[in-house]
Amino acid sequence: MIERRPKDGLGRFDFGWLDTRHHFSFGDYHDPARMGWGALRVWNDDEIAPETGFPPHPHRDMEIITYVREGAITHQDSLGNTGRTEAGDVQVMSAGSGIRHAEYNLEKGPAKIFQIWILPSERGGEPFWNQKPFPKMGRSGRFVTLASGDGDADALPIRADAKVLGATLQAGQTAVYDLGEGRHAYLASTDGELEVNGVRIEARDGAAISGEPRIEVKALADAEVVLVDTL
Repeated sequence: MIERRPKDGLGRFDFGWLDTRHHFSFGDYHDPARMGWGALRVWNDDEIAPETGFPPHPHRDMEIITYVREGAITHQDSLGNTGRTEAGDVQVMSAGSGIRHAEYNLEKGPAKIFQIWILPSERGGEPFWNQKPFPKMGRSGRFVTLASGDGDADALPIRADAKVLGATLQAGQTAVYDLGEGRHAYLASTDGELEVNGVRIEARDGAAISGEPRIEVKALADAEVVLVDTL
């Protein structure tokens, strides 16, 4: 089963400094049919205006993955971590027993991100933050694991039965991903149209996938794809 979730049908709010679309219920957007997909709880498509951002606020018991599509995001947290994550790269915050953090766009242009929240396998634990560059050429024509709870050596660790993957596809290229039995996948393209097992997905649409043992993603135009695999 592949359910296309068109970009224009997502929950949308424009606060001036933040233009956001919610794939799942979040904040003032509530849809009882879209409370999550497996352990995936939040997928927000955010555009943050220059020299603005999210001031310090708390989190706990959530794995928060930020994929930067354009520009850069600067992170600060109550553990003393600071870091700047650029377009194409990824940061992970495992909120654990509790952490406060802020995310700012300190650049001269907009920052565009996918922010993904995944429920952890267990509650509590020491919070942590990390970031890593993932050069687009390194995932050309194939899926590469960006964050994982399976101990993948080259991926950022998370405390969840889940993986976040990325692929960079040129028009006409196909990337394949094998989805385990009983698992859920959700994907979106930052730009460029796709066919997912024959279903057309426009840029920044969502695709909720289950019961498909193999996912074939064909780029109809140059595309950057993010996929989450969860129980």
